[in-house]
Amino acid sequence: MKAVLWDMDGTLVDTEPYWMATEVALAEEYGATWTTEDAKHLVGNSLLYSGEYIRQHMGIPLTPEEIVERLLDGVVERVQHAVPWCPGARELLLGLKAAGVPCALVTMSYQRFVAPILEHLPPETFRVIITGDQVDQGKPHPEPYLTAAAALGVDAADCIAIEDSPTGATSAAAAGCQVLVVPNHVDVPPGERRTFIDSLVGVTPEVLKTLPDRDTAARDLP
Repeated sequence: MKAVLWDMDGTLVDTEPYWMATEVALAEEYGATWTTEDAKHLVGNSLLYSGEYIRQHMGIPLTPEEIVERLLDGVVERVQHAVPWCPGARELLLGLKAAGVPCALVTMSYQRFVAPILEHLPPETFRVIITGDQVDQGKPHPEPYLTAAAALGVDAADCIAIEDSPTGATSAAAAGCQVLVVPNHVDVPPGERRTFIDSLVGVTPEVLKTLPDRDTAARDLP
């Protein structure tokens, strides 16, 4: 394990309810229909994909780009009031920093949403930050994770990615990472290079080192 690559929404911070509440508010504003299944479908996807999906399914007179900005407005406002850390995530992140293990943030959210969350962490907790507005291909494409590993100067196959969604896990595994899956709001199916755990509570850098290497089939952590 040469580095740890972190997803953000639903993995580091439990902000998926913020996104869902903002989507519902947008639907109510335009008298549109929006279901829980619609919201879950967007978990882990790029914001422009989400904007287009919302435009089509809500039938609202906004471009995908305008919808993304409306979503970001709502979620940034909510996160400025409170940062909902996922159980054990902040502790593991700070433990990795103390142990000298480089970390990267790999999120499909945009920089203006990431910034208020990073304000609550020590400087340079993440040596590299890859956001959705910095890549051409978002998750589930491997580009975000490949970009993060390259920026850290390591091979993606020597990295552990921490994810909570099928889209994110697919992206990380396709890049060659070992993936620690911590399901949150959506189910994640088993797959190559995936190790499952219910929570990051009690997970330490030493525990991460017990994950299978690149040639070992995925298994569950004890």
